[in-house]
Amino acid sequence: MSRTPNPSVAADEQSIGDLAMASIGFVGGGGMASALIGGLVKQGVAAAQILVAEPVAAQRDMLRAQFSTGEQLRLHSDSSQMAAAEVVVLAVKPQILRQVAVDLRPYLAAQALVISIAAGIPIAALERWLGPRPIVRCMPNTAALVGHGAAGLFANAQCDAAQRQRAGAILGSVGLACWVESEDLLDLVTAVSGSGPAYFFRLAELVAASGAQMGLPAELAAALSVQTCLGAGVLARDSGQSLAELRRQVTSPGGTTAAALQRFADGGLAELVRRAMQDCAGRAAELAAEYGGD
Repeated sequence: MSRTPNPSVAADEQSIGDLAMASIGFVGGGGMASALIGGLVKQGVAAAQILVAEPVAAQRDMLRAQFSTGEQLRLHSDSSQMAAAEVVVLAVKPQILRQVAVDLRPYLAAQALVISIAAGIPIAALERWLGPRPIVRCMPNTAALVGHGAAGLFANAQCDAAQRQRAGAILGSVGLACWVESEDLLDLVTAVSGSGPAYFFRLAELVAASGAQMGLPAELAAALSVQTCLGAGVLARDSGQSLAELRRQVTSPGGTTAAALQRFADGGLAELVRRAMQDCAGRAAELAAEYGGD
């Protein structure tokens, strides 16, 4: 999938670099924008270099309070100030992206890099709405809110190496950012990591519920399930071993874990997961048709 298949190499290449001197704009000031702004500030980008266009006054107040120390964000009610931005992140829902992009177009600098995090909207649609320009489309996930996100990125032909690095640094400020070789692979990224947190939430929820039904106090079952999910994720990330090998190491033949995994296999878990992810990727493609038209 990735042009840099080793995530540690990707992280090195996506250093904050000249972003520390760049003016970065966000159209939309919701949760994902807030997470990215926080990641950039932690990486050394001054809050005063960041512009945010957010029409909801209460959301602007929340951002102002969240980043209230030191220099202040430049907060605006519309996108008319985005002409000053070298990079503009479109952080709005796909349902409204067309109108947002059309409204933004007159204010964009000619060579401003546009990064879209709206699910399902193809670059071809963004180019129609914004005109020919450097565009990166990406699929992040909600774990970016806690600095452990996973994102896939694809750049159009107008993006040069420096702009790709900037896009990678912005998404990499809140987790792992990997480039894909073709735009259609972003639908698969959606199925794996974009929607992926919900899969793990659901499994942890079911494990906790089953533990409670079997006799554990509900709060204890939930705490154990969440901590186990966290520990397994960190171990998988940091051990250097494959997922299959890690699973084998905790599965003694004829033991307790083997009994549970056999039940998963007998119930067709592998096929169920495959079909669920196909449904997810298919819905991502449908979003492009629904919201990416003229």
